[in-house]
Amino acid sequence: QYSPDSVAGADGEIDPTEVTFPGCSCRSSSCALPGCPCLRRGENYSSSQCLRLAEQQEQHFSRPVFECNSLCRCGDGCRNRLVQRGLQLRLQVFRTERKGWGLRALEPVPRGGFVCEYAGEVLGAAEARRRMQAQTAQDPNYIIAVREHLHDGRVMETFVDPTHIGNVGRFLNHSCEPNLFMVPVRVDSMVPRLALFAAADISAGEELSYDYSGRFHNLPGTSREHKPLEEENRLRKPCYCGSRTCASFLPWDSSLFSTP
Repeated sequence: QYSPDSVAGADGEIDPTEVTFPGCSCRSSSCALPGCPCLRRGENYSSSQCLRLAEQQEQHFSRPVFECNSLCRCGDGCRNRLVQRGLQLRLQVFRTERKGWGLRALEPVPRGGFVCEYAGEVLGAAEARRRMQAQTAQDPNYIIAVREHLHDGRVMETFVDPTHIGNVGRFLNHSCEPNLFMVPVRVDSMVPRLALFAAADISAGEELSYDYSGRFHNLPGTSREHKPLEEENRLRKPCYCGSRTCASFLPWDSSLFSTP
């Protein structure tokens, strides 16, 4: 079932549509610093509606991204509304030679430009673990576990599964040298939207990909991927990204296969 936005999972533990953030009282058509509290919470977009990549790379921790929400007084044309507008680019699902289905852009995408969201069922940790453990080595896995490392040492986890309900993001393949990277963007609540931005200028016709492990555009050690035990190799899938630094296998994270 196609859904442009994430929905509550079958476990009903998390509702991504719930509005818990207060809205800003800005009366202008587009919010600006320092007056807008939404913009003061974290990173903001450039005038060309692109994510500011340079600032992220210069800091030990990336600044979070908060967009204006449904309770804000600013208009729909506010520049601090980007991911919530959904897919704006022309994309195409196509059959690759060795990787099954893939996704490519039919128009150029500038560096920092928003491409699409990875949408699906938002699950609690227990349900995500149950679904992972029920899979066989032959089953495709679409469940993504995103971990945000806060400056005080806490880790926030978000699990999204587009296996049965999802959007075009489920067709994105992994690459060890990707042209996209994922950023959690918050709009109405602390449940993030998993937004994919261009890591470099992307040409029309170029296949879109991101690093499933989360290493790309992140600090070393933030991924829980490790060299698996011999008995775990049967669950690993070969990587066909074709990049110079290809790791030969798709990223592996055993945390969802173990007892918490």
